[in-house]
Amino acid sequence: MIIALASPSVADSIPNGLRKVEQCIHQAALQQAVIVCFPEAYLPGLRGLDFVVPKYDRETQLLVMHEVSRYARESSIAVILGMEFIVDDGRQIGAAVFDRQGKLLGCQSKKQLDPTEEPCYVPGKSRQVFEVDQLKFGISICHEGFRYPETVRWAAVRGAKVVFHPHCTGSDQKGTLLTKWGAASNPYYEQAMMMRSRENTIYFASVNYAFRYQESATSLIVPSGDCHAFLPYGQEGVLVQEIDLNQATGLLASRLAPERYKEATALSSTISFIG
Repeated sequence: MIIALASPSVADSIPNGLRKVEQCIHQAALQQAVIVCFPEAYLPGLRGLDFVVPKYDRETQLLVMHEVSRYARESSIAVILGMEFIVDDGRQIGAAVFDRQGKLLGCQSKKQLDPTEEPCYVPGKSRQVFEVDQLKFGISICHEGFRYPETVRWAAVRGAKVVFHPHCTGSDQKGTLLTKWGAASNPYYEQAMMMRSRENTIYFASVNYAFRYQESATSLIVPSGDCHAFLPYGQEGVLVQEIDLNQATGLLASRLAPERYKEATALSSTISFIG
């Protein structure tokens, strides 16, 4: 099975962003990808950073979903679009999932917000696993996958072979130009990607913006925890890779035994040392 990870630069307008999305979808489809995933909140862009986010309201949200549904249908490819959801109590960071016919399969919202995101967003309240062409997958968004590994394991124990990880780290204005993937001197993000895969025995597909000063690369991590492929830092592109679902056994995730995590009483702890 072939999957694709799209890493466009920041969109300075909704029309420009939609053009970039359409181009990436077309490029992924030409290479026979079954599904393509975009970065965190790509449309309209993640708030609170050092770039301007275009005007975005409920009408714009509907336009974005309508257009991306059409792109998916015309190219016959499933799409995970990192976008913003406007709900009754505020704005959510989320991902809309469309199948190859352009049908909306569902929306995954971010549950674990970074503290810096709380002025701009409200958290979601549920999780789900998706399936496209016999590919079962979950979605963990940025901070969730980097600092809340249970968000990845949640999907893995439910049979997900891949967890897609739309994220946003870096800047076009300032930072360090990284040169080596996973280097000890890099921010910890790529090391975390490896662990999310290794501790669950699944694929971890992490997708970043093409910032000039990226703090993590768009990367595909195989179930052994090794980086299989990544896009060069700071370059727009679509990473298209074949994966072997048989390798994603989910072995370590399946051995999770939640019944063993009950809090011990003082008496039972004492008894265990008697005799």
